[in-house]
Formats: sequence, C-alpha cells, structure tokens
Amino acid sequence: MKGKNCLIFGGSGQIGRHLIRKLTKNDYKVIVVTRNIHQKGHIIKTQGNAGYIDIVEANIFDEAKIKNLFKRADICINLIGILYEKKRSSFKNIHTLFPSLLAKLSKQNKLKHLIHLSALGVSEATESEYAKSKLEGEKEILKNFPLSTILRPSVVYSVDDNFTTNFMTLLNRLPVFPLYYNGQTKFMPIHSSDLVDIIFNIISKDIYSQIIECVGTETLTLKEIIEKLLNLIDKKRILLPVPLFFGKLTAKFFQLFPKPLLTEDQLKLLRYDNILSGKYKTNSDIGFPAKCLFEKEVEKYCYMWRQGGQFSKKNIS
Repeated sequence: MKGKNCLIFGGSGQIGRHLIRKLTKNDYKVIVVTRNIHQKGHIIKTQGNAGYIDIVEANIFDEAKIKNLFKRADICINLIGILYEKKRSSFKNIHTLFPSLLAKLSKQNKLKHLIHLSALGVSEATESEYAKSKLEGEKEILKNFPLSTILRPSVVYSVDDNFTTNFMTLLNRLPVFPLYYNGQTKFMPIHSSDLVDIIFNIISKDIYSQIIECVGTETLTLKEIIEKLLNLIDKKRILLPVPLFFGKLTAKFFQLFPKPLLTEDQLKLLRYDNILSGKYKTNSDIGFPAKCLFEKEVEKYCYMWRQGGQFSKKNIS
C-alpha cells in the first residue's frame, strides 16, 4: 500500500504551499511543521481541504517532539533552507545537522521515503559555506537513510519567490543595476509548479534515485534574466558590470541588513554556473521534464511592477 501520510518541514514557503495543494488534492494527508503557528498557520491551512492538513508548532531541533511526528508518517519531505545566516539559523544547523536528524529518525521509524531539497551546483561551489553545508547534509542523509531521494534544483521561481520578485522590485527603483561577474553566471530556472510535479511523481510512483538534478526548460545568464525582467516590467535601466572588489564591499554592507540583498557568501556562489553537472540523473531522465517557460510564467505576475499595474499595456517589443 502506498504511503498516504506526508510529514513536511518548510511547508509555508513557495514550494511547500504548492506541494501541500498538490498532495491534498490527490488524497494525501499532510502534517506540516512550523515554528510559529500564529504567523504561518493561516497560510498553511488554506492550501487544502479541512481534515487533510495537520499543523504542528515545533522547533525543528526539539527532537522529542519531532520524533513523535515520525510515528504518524509514511514519507518525510524536507524543504527547509536558508540563503543567509542569523542567530541559531546557521548553515551548519539548517543544512547539515537537521537533515542528518531527519535521516536518522526516518530509519528508526522505517519510513517509506525521505525527500530532501538541496541545491544545484553544491558540489562545485567549494568556496561557499552555503554550498559546503548543503553538500555535507546530503552526505549525512545518504549515510543514515540510503532510501532517500535528494533533489538539486536550479533557482526556483514563481509569484511567491524571493528571486524574480526581488529583482523586479530593485529594477523598478534603481536607475543603475550592478552586474557581478559581468552577469555571465548561467542558470536553468525551474518554476515551482514543475518542481512540485517532480516531487509528487517521486512519491506517487515510488521513484528512488539518490540524487536528481532538477532544471527548467532554458539556460539563461543572469544578464539575460535581468533583461527579460526589464522588458516585462517595461523599464530601461543601465546594467553596469562592477569589479569584484566593489562587489565584495557592497556585499559586506548589504549583509548587515536584517534581510540582506547580497552577502559575501552569495557573491562567491555567483562565480559558479547553476546548470546541469552531467554526473547525476535529471528530472527529464526520470520522465518529468519541466514545462514552464521563464518569460511566459513571470509575465503572469509582473504587472505588479509595471506602471498602471493590472491595467498596464503589454510590452510587445
């Protein structure tokens, strides 16, 4: 009998919300763990029909409480990740120690599957603490629970993301936009709905494959992404390549903010292309190629950054 109870960590994020809707629509029951039920509960509970979602407030390092949740689950899905460190939320804690704990509990409770969201390019970006912590987390998972499936997506985008929406906000406000490494870093952006379809099919079709690289339909440089976003919001801006020295100075300044626009570690990540490595299976290899086109999907919500909003005219240039 296929597992029908999914324990989800990170369910209030853009991928989590899409995934909860997909799972509950297909009669899977979900247990969603959140740190603050008052802030996140109303978001999570609206993603599926009553009776299909159980929201539990817990600190992810409260091992006693987390352990009890595993007794009710068939499948564990970890979507938790951070882009910058703060207080107890260090890369090591979130990307290495926590996934290791989940793998051990999955083994102890004989779960059917553990699906863990990592990131594309973590094997190559050896200078980045973010990447190193992600890679160590993968190793811990596979060591403690070999039945796991690790997904390595390229940058994930949707109306709820912190990628296209942040860029369009900045492009809307800044007359000049800096390009680090001349904007030549390559990405293969994948839409959140495509990634959710991959996760759902891995669950429903019992697909086991240790590492899967998940990418969208196009390979775009950072400069090409910025140019597409500018065209969509109908703005003209100066795209200025900046020296690495200046980039490091701005990163040192921005990372002092509560929600940094750029950190020194993220600047190191930009040195490396975020594309297929050729070493692992891809979402196409397992039968689920991405369908969404970057520009067409962003066009659906870019009006929020255009003059006139939803009543603005489409840029046909």
